[in-house]
Amino acid sequence: MEIYIVKYGDSVDSIAAAMGVDVGTLIYDNQLIYPYALVIGQALLINRYTRDASRSISVGGYAYPFISPWVLDQTLPFLSELYIFSYGFTAQGELIPPAYGEDDWMIAAALRFGTQPILTLTPFDENGNFNNQLIHSVVNDPDDRDNLIGNLLQIMYEKGYQGVDIDFEYILAEDRDAFTAFVWQVAETMRANGFHTSVALAPKTSSEQAGLLYEGKDYRALGEVADHVLLMTYEWGYTYGPPMAVAPIHQVRRVVEYALTQIPSQKINLGIPNYGYDWPLPFVRGTTKARTIGNIEAVRIAAANDAVIEFDDLSQSPFFFYTDRSGTGENTVYTGHEVWFEDVRSLQAKFDLIREYDLRGCGYWQIMQWFRANWLLLAYQFYILK
Repeated sequence: MEIYIVKYGDSVDSIAAAMGVDVGTLIYDNQLIYPYALVIGQALLINRYTRDASRSISVGGYAYPFISPWVLDQTLPFLSELYIFSYGFTAQGELIPPAYGEDDWMIAAALRFGTQPILTLTPFDENGNFNNQLIHSVVNDPDDRDNLIGNLLQIMYEKGYQGVDIDFEYILAEDRDAFTAFVWQVAETMRANGFHTSVALAPKTSSEQAGLLYEGKDYRALGEVADHVLLMTYEWGYTYGPPMAVAPIHQVRRVVEYALTQIPSQKINLGIPNYGYDWPLPFVRGTTKARTIGNIEAVRIAAANDAVIEFDDLSQSPFFFYTDRSGTGENTVYTGHEVWFEDVRSLQAKFDLIREYDLRGCGYWQIMQWFRANWLLLAYQFYILK
């Protein structure tokens, strides 16, 4: 595996010839579409089919039930765990099935590929919204907590799930210990029945970190009671925030280094984003809303607008600017855009971090869009634990 950065005058034919690879393979691996327009600064994966895997890792990916069956089938060979998003619950501990479709077909597909289907549990109420009062109610009421865990276990057996992932966000600081006790009870119940339990953790960099995302999660205690954890190391650049890298590696590293002071490395999965954002400019806080885009889509936007892809050395992330036009004549409006996304260079930096700190593996939010080069690079970096 090698990464090639497109220069002025390059074509798929000239690159393939210079790198000694088949032009069809170059096009296929990088999801290029006819007439195979390239972008200056674009990172291409050069695949010579020489495997260099020094260790095995676990690889998980989150998906909604409306994922394309084709995309899921393409992705499952690279996953050890499929996190199906998601079940909610009521204040009395009754489960609410996924709002976006049936999960049975995803469970069957995962099992067909030898991938473990994982039930993702979130504090979604009947309206599909995150609700921290719902968390407060359930984790502090023994009867409701027992009912929720009993219902979870029943669904596990009925549907064929093999693990539970607890993805609770915005936990109140006052509920920190009660939430840990809830995770402990879930984990003990699941282990007794042959299942495993993971918990998603907001990206903390210290035990004293303030904020609603952080104060309700005790890294050390949750690392002790759960079988493994996912560090949600993404969303520095987000829908309503200013333009920046989604997962800048220097910030990701800070989270990992703190987590390792609290949790054994063999229990830690690194969160990896499989998307980017397109921000209209100028950015106005409270008004500007970025559009979520796929990584392949980002490159096609750059190609369509004759943009040059740049690479930020600090965040180890690609970005570019472009201008679009709407209207005609005196009603013409020009809008600038700033785009940050992931490519094989930014992903390589994250894979290097997994190897450097000997982490358990990684988890992708989310796998709804197919990015072939990512999975090829990952597979040739590591053996996937099934």
